[in-house]
Amino acid sequence: MSGERKGFILQFATFQSSVDEGFWHGLCSLKLNKLKTDESPISITGFYTPCSNPHVSSHLNLLVESLPTEPSDESPTAANRGNRNKCSVPGTLYNTNTYEGYQSLDKKSLLKAEGKKIWDDIRSGKVEEDSSVLLRFLIISFADLKRFYFDYSVAFPALALDPPATLVDLKPASEWFTAEEAESVSICCNEWRKSSLTADVPFFLVCVSSNSQATIRPLKDFKACQHEDHKILFAFYDPYHGPNNPGWPLRNYLAFIYARWNITKVPFLCYRENRGFADMGSSLVGEAIIEPSQAWQDETHVPQVIGWEVNSKKKVSRHIDLSTSMDPTRMVISAADLNLKLMRWRQLPSLNLNMLSSTKCLLLGAGTLGCQVARMLMAWGVRKITLVDNGKVAMSNPLRQSLYTFDDSVKGDKKAVAAAESLRKIFPAVEAEGIVMAIPMPGHPVPSKDERGVLDDCTRLCGLIESHDAVFLLTDTRESRWLPTLLCANANKLTVTAALGFDSFMVMRHGSGPLSATDESKTEPVGSLSADVEKMSLSHSDSKPRLGCYFCNDVVAPVDSTTNRTLDQQCTVTRPGLAPIASALAVELFVGILHHPLGISAEAEFGNSLDSGSSEQPLGILPHQIRGALSQFSQMILVGHSSNSCTACCPTVVAEYRKRGLDFVLQAINHPTYLEDLTGLTELMKSANTFELDWDDATDNDDDFVEI
Repeated sequence: MSGERKGFILQFATFQSSVDEGFWHGLCSLKLNKLKTDESPISITGFYTPCSNPHVSSHLNLLVESLPTEPSDESPTAANRGNRNKCSVPGTLYNTNTYEGYQSLDKKSLLKAEGKKIWDDIRSGKVEEDSSVLLRFLIISFADLKRFYFDYSVAFPALALDPPATLVDLKPASEWFTAEEAESVSICCNEWRKSSLTADVPFFLVCVSSNSQATIRPLKDFKACQHEDHKILFAFYDPYHGPNNPGWPLRNYLAFIYARWNITKVPFLCYRENRGFADMGSSLVGEAIIEPSQAWQDETHVPQVIGWEVNSKKKVSRHIDLSTSMDPTRMVISAADLNLKLMRWRQLPSLNLNMLSSTKCLLLGAGTLGCQVARMLMAWGVRKITLVDNGKVAMSNPLRQSLYTFDDSVKGDKKAVAAAESLRKIFPAVEAEGIVMAIPMPGHPVPSKDERGVLDDCTRLCGLIESHDAVFLLTDTRESRWLPTLLCANANKLTVTAALGFDSFMVMRHGSGPLSATDESKTEPVGSLSADVEKMSLSHSDSKPRLGCYFCNDVVAPVDSTTNRTLDQQCTVTRPGLAPIASALAVELFVGILHHPLGISAEAEFGNSLDSGSSEQPLGILPHQIRGALSQFSQMILVGHSSNSCTACCPTVVAEYRKRGLDFVLQAINHPTYLEDLTGLTELMKSANTFELDWDDATDNDDDFVEI
């Protein structure tokens, strides 16, 4: 606005608002949790301070603490009286349930009602006790909670003087006061602002004695000040920075001064600061003349009220889109990603977060190990998890299996489905799927009437393994791991096994597949990650021995281990701390494989091996097997190479599977000795049974021998 001269109509700088993102988030939470569809007005609090920058005005700020904790609260809990950085101002919020309701609000009536509150507070004398009520504000809004769109308008109700006040004089306070007076006023204002009792009182009196000493008094002391031989200035915190106009708060201040004390010539001080301290150079002193109409003398008269905030000189609604920052799912993704990014920033520059988030993990078994592994994978940034299990949540499960609740066990929910649902509740961004199916097992013969169903399960399991990048074998029995091990060896998949005893555990990674991809019957790996793993495996399969799988140390085929078991054998009995330890190591091993340049073909490394440090892997060494025992709190690293007689991953078995397909699987299930015959284990056992060892002893008796 242009500068004012003597005798001109007093013009005010507009009061502006700034609504913080946290305010809208708090409003969403308040509406969802407490307000529901209630459209009753809500008491809120805004905050502002005197202008402290010569080029930028202060705004009325709406923060998350502006909102009440309860809908029935008279005022928010965080009004924080006495805070010099947050001069609190009472306000009213009308939030509608629909955009049509927002548009149909009678803005004129609402503004008039708020203005009448100010007028009533002036008439009753409440302003003298709490002058912040002169700055009441009003906000109307519509919150689209689905899309996080917000439409709102803000008003600062002002009692219009009729006719308008006239500005007689306006100049910097440093020019109006003498040097001694200016210094004394600055000292008093700084003390007033530091006091916890007065720091956020926006209207006050500045009294200057004949000896140039200033004092600050509350508004209620005005009559007492009149009897003293002092110059009295009506001071207020001015949020505006311009040199030619006072800020908006003066408007209601003048109405109050005239209505309360019938003063027509009002000397005022626009108090402003510089870096938090009184600044007489930017503060303004002026005099306003008030000559309202005779109607103001009528106690029933209510002045006209104006004050809707304008945007580019137009009264328009504001619109804000916070969907990218306020959607809870996006917020939790951002928080989770931040943790991993900080890990990469501080310790692991080579951590490939994109690879982790895109890796598809298949968990066979959703018991104690499956639940823990799934949680650990999510913590590492894996976002695509499929769980396979055929069991139901039992009453004993929720205590040790972290993805289940008591309600799941009461309802008898399927583990795979309940686990996937639990993962989505924990982290909505995870793509979790639960598949209910049994894994066909050797030693568990299939009646002819059930063959079709078993073969369908085999086909489905094969498809799952082909469509995932990494497979975790987490089932309860040895035989349930055989078919997945065979399929993983055939598809050359990254495979990790974890198994538990009572107080011992074993975690291992399987080696790469045994056959070359040039074989015509070899199916193409699914996904770029699988293709990369395949390439790394084949490029090193000829030069280095393959690492073994879960079955490579066995000299017999897997058999039925569940029939005729006693109660203690039917339940998995382990120490409670064992599963979290084994699961954590399994996932850490998986992450290490992903980040190793050789992938599943990486050689087994030891902590004390000579060449382990040469690779300089940021995640440390990459072992083959980890075996631990809680009884001794011990842990050791082992390595086992693949066996040419392995019933699950040797070239003979994989080739036979590729040749015969499901017929081979069905024969292996119904006739466990078939695998022993195929791999040569039968001949090996026969040879062992007829092998004789001679023992030299003192008697030199040729008949002394031991059969093994």
